[in-house]
Amino acid sequence: MVKERGNISVNTENIFPIIKKWLYSEKDIFIRELVSNSADAISKLSKLSAMGETTLKDGHKFKITVSVNKEAGTIKIIDNGIGMTGDEVKKYINQIAFSGAKDFIEKYKDKTDDQQIIGHFGLGFYSSFMVARKVQIDTLSYKEGEQAVRWVSDGNTEFEMELSDKKDVGTVVTLYLSDDCKEYAEYYKMREILKKYFAFLPYELYIVNENEKPDEKKDKDKKPEPLNNVNPLWKKNPKDCTEAEYKEFYREVFMDFQEPLFWIHLNMEYPFRMKGIIYFPRLRHEFDTLEGKIKLYYNQVFVADNIKEVIPEFLLMLKGMLDCPDLPLNVSRSFLQNERYVQKISRHITKKVADKLTLLYRKERDNYIKYWADINPFVKYGCIRENNFYERVKDIIIFKNIYDNYVTLGEYLENNKDKHENTVYYVSDSKQQVQYINMFRENNMEAVILDTMIDSHFISFLESRNSGVKFLGIDADITSNLKDESKDEDEKEAKKTAEKLEKLFKDNLGNDKLKVQVEKLKSESTPAMILLSEHSKRMQDMSRMFGGQDMSHMFPKEETLVINRNNKLIKALVENIDNKEKDDERKLMVKQIYDLALLSHKPLEPEAMTAFVQRSIELMERMV
Repeated sequence: MVKERGNISVNTENIFPIIKKWLYSEKDIFIRELVSNSADAISKLSKLSAMGETTLKDGHKFKITVSVNKEAGTIKIIDNGIGMTGDEVKKYINQIAFSGAKDFIEKYKDKTDDQQIIGHFGLGFYSSFMVARKVQIDTLSYKEGEQAVRWVSDGNTEFEMELSDKKDVGTVVTLYLSDDCKEYAEYYKMREILKKYFAFLPYELYIVNENEKPDEKKDKDKKPEPLNNVNPLWKKNPKDCTEAEYKEFYREVFMDFQEPLFWIHLNMEYPFRMKGIIYFPRLRHEFDTLEGKIKLYYNQVFVADNIKEVIPEFLLMLKGMLDCPDLPLNVSRSFLQNERYVQKISRHITKKVADKLTLLYRKERDNYIKYWADINPFVKYGCIRENNFYERVKDIIIFKNIYDNYVTLGEYLENNKDKHENTVYYVSDSKQQVQYINMFRENNMEAVILDTMIDSHFISFLESRNSGVKFLGIDADITSNLKDESKDEDEKEAKKTAEKLEKLFKDNLGNDKLKVQVEKLKSESTPAMILLSEHSKRMQDMSRMFGGQDMSHMFPKEETLVINRNNKLIKALVENIDNKEKDDERKLMVKQIYDLALLSHKPLEPEAMTAFVQRSIELMERMV
């Protein structure tokens, strides 16, 4: 072959600046493109061999090697795939084949939004010029009688071609790195990049450090280990996978040594090809719901984490990997085309997750309940974000009640239709609201626990989807359910007592705007309690969502002090209400009863807490 010079056929000299600046979202993607090309070359030769079009040598083992030399500033990507003839190099390398080249360049030369650049994989090789000042290809075709060819270009539209001294079938791409990119020739940096993109490449991948001098005694019997796992677990039939394998694969991929709760193994061929495993991780705290990661692969090559177009947003709280060879990717392999097709994939993933949860609920209810504390924020968020998901799981959403039982919304409403039809009482803080919980239990009433950050939104969502159903906090206006209806005193006298108590509390608390309600409650143990309107409660819950800031001043409090005239302390106050000698003691008692009611409702401010403690001491001293 006579040495040949020429120009790369791109119809413009502006292609290389565009590739370097706009085509790829991350610089290290060049290695993904080049190693992917090597994998494609091996795949082609493997198919030809299977078809009987060529015969491989005995013991032939497909592999890809990336060789780095920091001192020389070079990277070599070596494969034993199909190779190229001189004519094929001219066709595939010298002609960048994509439609509308001039329009493409004209349209995007002034843009920096790489999401807008759409093309074909033929451009992948040219990503090497993002980091290289010169690129050399040495390649030998599998075809009998062909000669090895060398192609060299220094990053403009000119190239040189001549015969190469390469002896083995396959291709070597050598990058002579630019001064500002020589970090990519560092062994550990390149190893990290290869592990990122090719942890599950279908052909063995090795890395060689040319600067490392071998220790003959130490390395004589040491067999090099591939960087990748060529048969990731998602490729196996789910029936052939063990629980131990799923857990080990989870640890390998995510470096999370907490075992996952359960998983979904996707394995489908129609209407599109997709394999993968989605794990439900165990949460250490609620904020873990923000830390999920779904890895997307294309023919076992990593594309990106958490691509929202493919993976429904609510699933991004989970962990997993999806391999979808039918993804309509653009030239940079980082963004998607064909929106309708992608939506089909997204809907199918949603369906599979919902089906798994439903199956778990119906077949393994005990396990489902055991997992609920971890998965409920995910399920609730999914319902709010995805209507299709909500429609599939609405009947398996469960609530823990104050008796430690689990009920669905339908079961709760049916259980309580005679007591409070279409009203769901809920606890937002089990510790703070223990007094209210005890009152509910004493009166054989049911409330559910809704104490996660998302619940204030979820309550509103459920009300919008279930006409007529309303949620009320356990500290809302519940007196109608707790009243003692017995007629053991004169109504006129009861009204008079109520007026006296109301005036007593308002005067001694120095708050004439305080809403006071006097009731005869079934429970005698509680002297008074604070009720908060549901509107105020939700506004306060919402304010806590904004970074924990105190925004209570923005929302008027609609609190009511309910005084229980069935309580012994209140009865004692009533008996001595006109006794002037008891004024000081009565004032102390009124303030103490009010603070006790507040304490069961929310923490006291520091100043109020100090006053409460001092008052408690004074009352005890009076008893001595």
